[in-house]
Amino acid sequence: MHLDDTTIKKLELQANAIRESIITMLLAAGSGHTAGPLGMADIFTALYFYILKHDPKQPHWPDRDRVILSNGHICPVLYASMAHAGYFPIAELVTLRKFGSRLQGHPHRDFLPALETSSGPLGSGLSQAVGMAIADRMNAAIDRKKNGDDASAVVSHFFFCLLGDGELNEGNNWEAVLVAGRERLGNLIAIVDRNNIQIDGYTENVLPLEDLRAKWEAFNWHVLEIDGHSFTDIVAAVDQAKAIFDKPSVIIAHTIPGKGVVEFERKFEWHGKPPNAVEAKMALTELRTLQGRIQSEHQ
Repeated sequence: MHLDDTTIKKLELQANAIRESIITMLLAAGSGHTAGPLGMADIFTALYFYILKHDPKQPHWPDRDRVILSNGHICPVLYASMAHAGYFPIAELVTLRKFGSRLQGHPHRDFLPALETSSGPLGSGLSQAVGMAIADRMNAAIDRKKNGDDASAVVSHFFFCLLGDGELNEGNNWEAVLVAGRERLGNLIAIVDRNNIQIDGYTENVLPLEDLRAKWEAFNWHVLEIDGHSFTDIVAAVDQAKAIFDKPSVIIAHTIPGKGVVEFERKFEWHGKPPNAVEAKMALTELRTLQGRIQSEHQ
């Protein structure tokens, strides 16, 4: 689907607002992850404000698309996106990681509406998403058979699983990739945050992942590679993935960790630490300047 300039501007401004919220909530928490959430703000904005079939007023709507966050440590971007979309008050974001808060350091599915899974141990989310996608296909087939229709499953919603690239070091992922390819899960779309960093350094120094495309293709997945900061690329890739019926799809989204704050960008040291007061002030100033630039560029 073609995005017009007005829509792109709205999405860019929304992503920038989400980045501001991420910095604010990390400062308030005094702990948490910075680089990944900032880098994935465009992906989550595209999902929650353009792509997903969802309704914040009906978070358990049966026909909603499902979002499974496997790399749960980037949850500030998930929480900020959900709050800006209307699932809960934006003011609640500053309770991140506080005792008694619904916004824990890794998502807990019992605490917030429309959290499909709890995530913490890396490498588990894709297996959960595969199981959910298989169960959904089975249920759809049973329902259609009861109604006297063709018993073949029809995709009425999709399962989006978000993964980190460093997380692909976990062997459990590749078991899930294997099963999904065998089951030809056309209702499953994985999105890999290919930002090339993890907590110990750069991915290709810690445990090289390339040729990442070839690995997924070898397991019978449809593979797309995009600029993870281009809304046009993001939307086009999801549209294409939805049109692939006989196999699961993976979108390898090349992103810049720490995107939006020059001092944080591409530095693995920002993977797992929050900004202090001085750094947060600097970051918010940059993001607000960027917001003005976005507005002027689209006029």
